[in-house]
This record gives sequence, C-alpha cells and structure tokens, in this order.
Amino acid sequence: MIINRPFHILFLLLLSLGLSAQVPTQSAIDSLTCHDVPVPGRRTLLQQDKPVASVSEGNGDMVLIKGGAFRMGSQHFADAQPVHDVVVSDFYMDVHEVTNDQFAAFVEATGYVTVAERPLDPKDFPGVDTSILVPGSAVFRSPAKTAGLNNHLQWWEYVPGASWRHPEGPDSNLEGRGDHPVTQIAYADAEAYAAWAGKRLPTEAEWEYAAKGGKHTDEEYYWGKEKLIQGKWMANIFQGRFPVDNTKEDDFENTAPVKSFPPNPYGLYDMEGNVWEWCADYYRADYYADSPRINPRGPSTAHDPQEPGLVKRVQKGGSFLCTDQYCERYKAGSRGKGEVNSPTNNVGFRCVKDL
Repeated sequence: MIINRPFHILFLLLLSLGLSAQVPTQSAIDSLTCHDVPVPGRRTLLQQDKPVASVSEGNGDMVLIKGGAFRMGSQHFADAQPVHDVVVSDFYMDVHEVTNDQFAAFVEATGYVTVAERPLDPKDFPGVDTSILVPGSAVFRSPAKTAGLNNHLQWWEYVPGASWRHPEGPDSNLEGRGDHPVTQIAYADAEAYAAWAGKRLPTEAEWEYAAKGGKHTDEEYYWGKEKLIQGKWMANIFQGRFPVDNTKEDDFENTAPVKSFPPNPYGLYDMEGNVWEWCADYYRADYYADSPRINPRGPSTAHDPQEPGLVKRVQKGGSFLCTDQYCERYKAGSRGKGEVNSPTNNVGFRCVKDL
C-alpha cells in the first residue's frame, strides 16, 4: 500500500490503468460524498509574470451585485449549519461560468499549462512504476450497471490525456463547445485565469449571496420551491436513474452551453447545475459555527473530517451529475468541496471583481 496519498485516489489511478490495487474498505467508501471525486493530486506550480487582460480582451460580461444582508446556509445539510446572518459588500460577478473559448484565450496569451496536463511527480507515488504516471484526470463514465451507489469508483475513471482541451479523454475535443463551461480545472488553474483577467474567485459568501438573487428565503431551490417551473427544467442536472440512465429531460447529458437556462433575478446563469464552481474559501465542515458576520472569507486552513490530510476548497452550485438519488448539493445553501489538485469533467468556475 502506498503511503502519504489519499488511498482512494491511488486506487482509481491503478485500477483505471489495469493494475491491481487493494480494494477500498467499506468504511472508506462510506466516508466519500458526491463531490469528493477521486483523482491524483499534484503539487501546484506557481505561475509568475503573466500578462493581465483588459475588459476589451474578451473577459466576458459582469453584473454589479449590490451588497447586503442575507441568511447563509441550509437546514438540510450538516456542514451548512447553523443558518446564520451574513453581510457582503458590493462586487461584480461574471454573468456565466468561464467558457472554453475564454479559457483558450487565456492559454493562448500566457502559455499556461493546467494541473491535469502536468506530469505527475514520482515522489508523490513512491514504489509505482513511473511509466504509468501520466498526465490525466477523472472522467465520469456511465456504467451499464452498478452494485448500489456506495462506491463511486463504479462511474469515475482516471483517463490519461483528459484535460480542459479533452474533457472526456484524448478522443474528445472542444469542437462545438466553445460556449460550454471549461472543465477539468484545478483550483490553481481557476486562480491563474482570474489573476490574468484582473479578477478573483468569489468567496463562498459572495457566491451564495449572488445565487439567492435578493429574493430567496428558505426555498429548496435558488429559484423557488418547485424543481420544475411550468413543466420546464431550471438547471442542467441529472434526470433518470443515476448513474446508468440519463434520460436528458433537460436536453443535456453533459455540460450545457452557458445561458441555456433562465437567469436569476441578478441576471446570473447556471448558479445551480451545469458545473461545480470553485470558491476562494478553504473548506471546513464546522466553519459556520463561528464565521464572521461581515464579508467572511473562510477559515485560515482546510479541514475535512472525512479526509483530514487533504487541502480542500469550497465548491458551489452542483453539476450536471447532481440528482436527488445521490447528490443533492445543487440545492440552495448547500456546500461542495474539492481537493485543490483534483480536476474533473464536472468542475469549472466563474470570477468576481472588486469595485
């Protein structure tokens, strides 16, 4: 057994490459949630001396979010309690998630290489044949059948060559998907893009305040009490029997073009579903018990009691894989979390900007 790495990450890597590995214990499987995606982490490489884009270079539309007070959190999720009062200041926010076209402009201008495209460091995998430590990332693959929903390795696969350019692996590409949200993005990738664009990643509080649109109180969804409005889906999530049969009642199996669903009262699109969105805050399950009331920026360190050795940041909004059968954390006030070096094909981001 390889040490000093989250063992389910290594298990996925070895299993996907056709090698034998120790089967995860049931207790370890049960500790994983819908947004704890097993992919090999990599040491973040600092990007220096990158040019900064101006608004005219295609950074995308932003809207002014006037600050105010709101109730943050949810009674339905343990790590989103207690529901508490928060005040945020004014800020600008991207109207939609950063798209493939926008990220491509950033890469072309800077030569940036994402975490998923970088070599794996053999020091992180002592004892493993270096020939199999190839760049890649985690991809959702719908299985023909499953033995229950406790083991997410039944539908997540480590795919060599998967990256933002090839979201489902080397045989996929971005043709016809320029206006889809960019995926296979690690935290450092999102942060690098934001810095280049003269922006930053939102705090968790800013993100949730914006998602609630100035009208949400305690409704189950950011848009209201009912999942469908006049028979129409309001977000890109999973319909059918997860994970084997996506009926695509919302017309999409994977990511959808941005602006495919109605905006919220602030004019923001896809604040639920489509892709998870990175936030600046470190993740702690107990943070809400003692978080600041005014402009909270998250704890100083990360701690997930399920995986205490990993550095995680908050993710918000859910993705096209969310379903009430397995992952309900697309719902209002809920929290996601992601290991900072673990990109997947259902995680992206959007940016904010100070006044």
